[in-house]
Amino acid sequence: MDVLFENIVVITMDDARPVLSHGYVGIEGKKISYVGEKPPETKAPCVVNGSRRLLMPGLVNSHSHLPMALLRGFADDYNLQTWLFDHIFPAEAKLDERCVAAGIRLGIAECIRFGIVSSTDMYLHLSQVAEAVLESGFKANITNALLCLDMSKFDFEKDRGTIQVREVLANYKGKGNGRLTVDAGIHGEYTSGPEAWRKSVAFAEENDLRFHLHLSETKEEHEGCIKRYGKTPTEMFNECGVFTRKTTAAHGCWLTENDMAILASSGATVAHCPISNLKLAAGAAPVMKMRAHGLNVALGTDGVCSNNNHDMFEEIKTAALLQKYLSGDPSVLPAYEAIKMATVNGAMGQGRENETGKLVPGYDADLIMLNLDAPHLFPLNDPCAAVAYAARGSDVCMTMVQGRVLYENGEYKTIDVEKVRYEVENYVLPLLKR
Repeated sequence: MDVLFENIVVITMDDARPVLSHGYVGIEGKKISYVGEKPPETKAPCVVNGSRRLLMPGLVNSHSHLPMALLRGFADDYNLQTWLFDHIFPAEAKLDERCVAAGIRLGIAECIRFGIVSSTDMYLHLSQVAEAVLESGFKANITNALLCLDMSKFDFEKDRGTIQVREVLANYKGKGNGRLTVDAGIHGEYTSGPEAWRKSVAFAEENDLRFHLHLSETKEEHEGCIKRYGKTPTEMFNECGVFTRKTTAAHGCWLTENDMAILASSGATVAHCPISNLKLAAGAAPVMKMRAHGLNVALGTDGVCSNNNHDMFEEIKTAALLQKYLSGDPSVLPAYEAIKMATVNGAMGQGRENETGKLVPGYDADLIMLNLDAPHLFPLNDPCAAVAYAARGSDVCMTMVQGRVLYENGEYKTIDVEKVRYEVENYVLPLLKR
């Protein structure tokens, strides 16, 4: 045993014993080796006193565009169509590899500061994203999604997303001790067409990839698809075989009962992004109905340009409160279940359900520690309620991935944040303002 956290409040996310009031957690190498309420017999050279601290699994961000940290506050208070086509797509067209190299590091730094250990990410210049993930010690499922606004000009092999996913598969697959996973991606139904989806399915099957896509985020998107094809986006994707691959479908605000049944039967995950969807007035995902269908529902931040941060504790609280309001029942989506969406369910959506999301022996040592000294976390009558309804990302004082500390008490161990800030201020922002 290399490290022992002793006498600490532990939220394990193991249903058999979800909370330990005075727990002990041992780390050996990259793995959790001990979890219990009594000290282990094995001694550790490094012992962390857990007084007034809380230990829990690191959070999983199930839908993000991390380099969009560059566009924080860039285009606020618009509806999604205006925001995306009039502001975001033109801005992103200016971003080169150097911009994305800075943006992905800024995004990862914010994630580990707020206790996120893994993210399902979709963005441009994928090799730069892969490099930063490996360098930082972070975990991620990454893709550059297929996008073609004029299908008459579509060529799958010449598509930017296809080219970049192929490059990353060739150069990075298997690196990072399993921390980096490459997914196939489709931006959305309204930004491509059936020919593209079928070829993307064949590509995913050939390379054994999962899918990451946007699905029924807005009423306009959902109803526009029905007008075009007579079917919902979920029904169209299903007809083209998309859900034969394990899929993370972001948003799902306008899913029908039949859509939910299709997704549930395929083993898909819906990444609920409550803050982004509320800010864009896109809609409120029917999470309780999804869960009733047996769907795995996880949580995501979306990009910070529509959020405007990567604080998953805000997502946990907002998700729980939104479902209570929509149902008129304060007992739905209780604290523990809301936290599960950001840990266990997120890990399942990434295909990492046997490695992260819980503090149990044999899992990767992907964990975070919260400082309980703040007045808003005292008294600690119920640790799960404190995490779900009172905690903030800024309460995280340590983030560890595979036994390696990435952030601790204001210090970023793997990312030169000042260098990133310099790049953003002196290269990225002048480029965007031209």
